Amino acid sequence: MNAEISAVWDKIQAMTNGFIALLPNIVLALIVFVIFFLVAREIKRLVKRLTRNHRYARNLGLVLGRIAQGTTILVGLFVALSIVIPTFKAGDLVQLLGISGVAIGFAFRDILQNFLAGILILLTEPFQINDQIVFKSFEGTVENIETRATTIRTYDGRRIVIPNSELFTNSVTVNTAFENRRLQYDVGIGYGDDIDLAKQLMLEAVHSVPEILKDPAPDVLVMELAESTVNIRVRWWITPPRRADDLASRDQVLSAIKKKLVENGIDLPFPTQQVLFHDQTEETDGDRSRQREGWPAPQREVPKPSRISDSLRRLAQVQTTSDRTNYQDRNGNSNEK
Repeated sequence: MNAEISAVWDKIQAMTNGFIALLPNIVLALIVFVIFFLVAREIKRLVKRLTRNHRYARNLGLVLGRIAQGTTILVGLFVALSIVIPTFKAGDLVQLLGISGVAIGFAFRDILQNFLAGILILLTEPFQINDQIVFKSFEGTVENIETRATTIRTYDGRRIVIPNSELFTNSVTVNTAFENRRLQYDVGIGYGDDIDLAKQLMLEAVHSVPEILKDPAPDVLVMELAESTVNIRVRWWITPPRRADDLASRDQVLSAIKKKLVENGIDLPFPTQQVLFHDQTEETDGDRSRQREGWPAPQREVPKPSRISDSLRRLAQVQTTSDRTNYQDRNGNSNEK
């Protein structure tokens, strides 16, 4: 028993002596790693500072700064481990973690794909940070473009993280790509209203909104003869083309148009339907050669209204004709016998 305790004690002393012997190397390794960490942070700031004033390199500088920072920290980690363990090699770390080549390939396939897509997005710049984009069912402001994904902030205060490969291989609508943006809305007027007057009133209403651009000028176009209305499309331009400006201008334009049309007696009809019931209201109803089916009658050929007595008379005539036919059929059959 005493021998076992002595052996354990000897091992503890050996480990303690070994740790004390390595302590200067550990302290030196920590100092070296901290230095590399600080240098990496300064490199990132330097890259961002160099690309800040270049429009086509600003976003790319963010990613290059992160890559330079990560690479410098990784080198510092290897140097620190080499100080603590002189026989340490970079390949030993992979063996230590037990990661095989196949596992690495599968693990980093999507990461590498998103990374390359992020680099291409930053190089081509289809959109930038603070742009407002629409991707599938998501819409919001671009917050950040990282090496793996792009984050957008929705208008209702949520964050959406989208992989860069998805953004690069699918269609993206950039609402703030240009300085100006055109908006439009269809207004339906009644069929009995004056179209030219309605168009003039709509243009006056749009021009009364100060935020609407005069160049390009707003316009109005008749777009459709719908079931209940004549649809006129109102189009106008705004700047800047952000979502808040879109909603503000739409509110002012539509309010001004409605007020202007109502003040001048232009109808804004509800959807209506005309249902025709052929319930013997005209004397021609039932006569397929003369029945109008809801169409206007030619001049001087308006059918007279149907009366109950006329309907009863026709019914009696039909009944008499039927009885006479049946009587003739019976007499004919009797003669033959």
